[in-house]
Formats: sequence, C-alpha cells, structure tokens
Amino acid sequence: MKSKKKKHSLTIKQRNSLTGYLFFSPWIIGFLVFTLYPAIYSIKLSMNELQITTDGILMKFKGLYYYNEAINVDTSFKTNVIDEVYFALSATPIIIVFSLIIALLLNRKYPLRSFFRGVFFLPVIIMSGPVISELLTKYIMNLAVFNPVIYQFLMRLPSFVRNPIFFALSNLVFFLWFSGAQILIFIAGLQKVSTEIYEAASIDGATAWEKFWKITVPFVKPLAMVNAIYTVMELANTSYNYVNIKIASHLLEVGRPYSFSAAMSWIYFGVTLLLLLLVYLVFQGFGRRDNA
Repeated sequence: MKSKKKKHSLTIKQRNSLTGYLFFSPWIIGFLVFTLYPAIYSIKLSMNELQITTDGILMKFKGLYYYNEAINVDTSFKTNVIDEVYFALSATPIIIVFSLIIALLLNRKYPLRSFFRGVFFLPVIIMSGPVISELLTKYIMNLAVFNPVIYQFLMRLPSFVRNPIFFALSNLVFFLWFSGAQILIFIAGLQKVSTEIYEAASIDGATAWEKFWKITVPFVKPLAMVNAIYTVMELANTSYNYVNIKIASHLLEVGRPYSFSAAMSWIYFGVTLLLLLLVYLVFQGFGRRDNA
C-alpha cells in the first residue's frame, strides 16, 4: 500500500490571515516593547502617592483615592469630559458625512484630480498646534464680521435646525482639518466598486439616489465604521482637547505629581473605550437592519 503524503499547504483564508498578522506585527512589537510597560506603570502611579527624593521615587499605596479626587472632588474634570464626549458625538457624524461627500467628488474623473486629493490630505501631513490655532483664530474673526447676516437668517429657523448649523459653522475649519485620512480611506473603498455594477443599475433604470443607497453605501459602510473609530480616537488625542489640557496641567503638580494625572488619564481612557463601543454597536445595528 502506498502511503499518502499529507499536504500541509495553507488555505486561502489562512494565508490571508497570516499576511494580515505580518502587516500588523510591527504595531504589536512596538506596543509590547514601547507601550505595554509604560501603561502598566501608569496604572501603578495612579494608585500610589509619589514622593521624589534624592534617593529616588518613593511610593505610598493610595488605592482609588486619586480616582475619587478626579470624579468627586475636582471641579472641572467631569465637566471637561462631558464636554469632550458631547463634542465627539456631534463632530464624528459630521466629519464622516463630509469625508464621504468629498471622497465621492474626488473619485470622479476630471483634470487635476490628484492635485485636489493632495490638497485635502495636506493638513494631515502638516498638522501642528500653531498652524491650526492660527487658522481657527482667523476663521472665528472673519465669521464674527458676517455674524449679523448669518444670524438674521438662522435665528428664524427652529432651534433643532439652527443649533447644529451653528455648531458646524463654528467648527468648520476643525472639521476640514481632521478629515484628510478619512477621505483617503473612503476613496480607497470607492475605487474597489466596479463600474459595471453602476452600469447594470443604470440599465435597470436606477436613479442616482438609488445607486448611492443600494450600491455605494453598502460598500463603504465597513469603512465608515473604521473612519468613525479613527475619528473618535483622533479627537480624543488632539492637543485642543480640554481633558488632555487638564491632565497635562496637573502632571507636575506639587503634592501629587503624576498620580492625579495618571488617574484622570485612565478615567478618560475608559470613557473613550465606551465611545468606541457605542460606535461599534451603532454600525452593528445598521448591519442587522440591512440583513433583515
């Protein structure tokens, strides 16, 4: 009897998974080498009172004392967290919708298309605190000049319409500045949609609106979730985030150096995780509704 040789070749799914892990491995290695220990040490700092002496750093265990200080004693931390959560919940949908609209426009064929793609991605490359600060200052100053004209029109609208418009106008430069990566991700997804699908839909008599909802939206929905997660993390880490400013201001505070800031950081980390969970549940809900 001839013995059959066992084949150890990988399946397509296993090869794709292996390729994904290989691309992901630099981040995993970087996290294990450069981030894991500082994160664990930060938790230790948040539960201990630090005394910096000539002999080194002395720690006295305080448990959840600094967490209670941040939540129940400090007068501004909770307010800053609530404000940033509200801003993230309001800004993320606007940035996602704006990025998708721009991506649809940049995905069309016209002269200088590559140039305009570079223009929208340029803020991601040159992003810096002084640059965006100057842009926001100039924008707010110019907006103030036209406020009487804008207010006369907007104040006649119902409050549920007027307030979102005011919010979008007040943060327009901010939204433009933080949409570059999202636009590129949407463009990459749109380029994978075959033009033959749109042509077949046109032959069947589908309108542009029907093609958008029945073809484009299902293709970009997974990318929309990725962009939403990216946007929440980006807004949570910007230098204009009031919570980050608050944490940095207490970093070297006399009497409680590092510990109080570490506790606030982990509280805000937990809040950010809840926001990411909310994003996931929202998109999962849309997915189940489409499958129903």
